[in-house]
Amino acid sequence: MKRKNQALFGVLAVAAMVISSCGSDDGSADVEISVPDIPMHEAMGDFEGELNIVNWSGFVEPAWTDKFTADTGCKVNPRVAGTSDEMVTLMRTGQYDIVSASGDAALRLIVGGDVQPLNIKLIPNFSDDIAAGMKGNVYDTVNGKPYGVPIGRGANLLQYNDTITNGAPKSWDVVWETDSPYAGKITAYDAPIYIADAAVYLMYHEPDLGIKNPYALDEAQLAAAIALLKQQNTIIGEYWSDPVAQITSFVGGNTVVGTSWEILRKFAAKDNLKTTLPVEGSTGWFDSWLVSATTKNVNCAYAWMDYTSQPEVNGAIAVNFGMAPANVAFCGSSADAQAHCDTFFAEDEEFFERVWPWTTPIETCVDGRTEVKCTSFQDWTNAWATVKG
Repeated sequence: MKRKNQALFGVLAVAAMVISSCGSDDGSADVEISVPDIPMHEAMGDFEGELNIVNWSGFVEPAWTDKFTADTGCKVNPRVAGTSDEMVTLMRTGQYDIVSASGDAALRLIVGGDVQPLNIKLIPNFSDDIAAGMKGNVYDTVNGKPYGVPIGRGANLLQYNDTITNGAPKSWDVVWETDSPYAGKITAYDAPIYIADAAVYLMYHEPDLGIKNPYALDEAQLAAAIALLKQQNTIIGEYWSDPVAQITSFVGGNTVVGTSWEILRKFAAKDNLKTTLPVEGSTGWFDSWLVSATTKNVNCAYAWMDYTSQPEVNGAIAVNFGMAPANVAFCGSSADAQAHCDTFFAEDEEFFERVWPWTTPIETCVDGRTEVKCTSFQDWTNAWATVKG
């Protein structure tokens, strides 16, 4: 139970992710982003003897690191980070070789020249078994160059107390509109990236705003999202950033509906607490391994990425953390593995095509627009500060 608690707290830390939804036709594939020209590793050499990792809680455990060290001689030295900001800061010290980055950290590190493009030929387990929706996304594949090896993914779902709602709400309107029957018992995620959830709702209900990607908002679109968030503020019961507090609120009856993760509902272990993906879709998160541009342990880093991409190891990380594994070959390895994959929609690309994984907004409009400048994460941070008053 202690390890599951650690993994749960790690889920909280997963910050904003990927630039475009898989299957979305928003022009993001054609966006050029200015990044430093850093060479990639050309050929494997001798293992250096150690590997220093910045990771989310639950990603690096003796259950799989001991064998890696025995096989390679690379001693694993993990450092748990609590936020994407902390990951970026730690990686920029030059003391770490590899990071389990969420998309906001990944893109910042790529643009900042802190990580190197990858030679996928040296990572044999980066294979056809890696979920299609986790390959080639802009958060870790910039200007056609891969920088990340997928680890796992998850969606931000609508959690509801079925005893009260008598069925799954079909729309997110129950958390956004002032006539919601659950006013005062609604919870929302307390972070600037939650602005993207408002943008997803507006994309569906107010198409005239022209939002094509919830992370590519010009000033007018950002203003519309903030107006919706301020409207929501009048019916919010609680904002949450602590997953234990979120669970407690649902279990205690203070909250009836709100944004959540599948792992939180499972952790609560209450049959009346359920989750659904409403008609509008949702936001979500994907994680990847990225290698430092200045690492002295590059061969150990590549060996680690290959090792953790194996079905059994990638699956162990996914089960421990509470997410869909990147390597879907894990799903068929046992009945328990299949049950886990089904719970987290690991093999359901139609499900994830309705998910916009978190990303840090940048001034380059990742929906392909060039006639306007989009708002940055700093703009979002400033705007978020006005929401709660």
